[in-house]
Amino acid sequence: MDKMKATYEVMLGLAAEMVWDEALRKRRTDILYRKIDTALAAGDEAAFRNLTEELKSLA
Repeated sequence: MDKMKATYEVMLGLAAEMVWDEALRKRRTDILYRKIDTALAAGDEAAFRNLTEELKSLA
């Protein structure tokens, strides 16, 4: 029974970590999209390129 409980706790921890990672990735993606829009509006090509490269790396 203890081994099953330990396995369950490990699996639960992994699931929580996956949810947390996805939330962080979504938040960073949202921030990057806003910054990309701002760079486009300002005509800042260098910032646009850097931000889009970072966005690509998240996928």
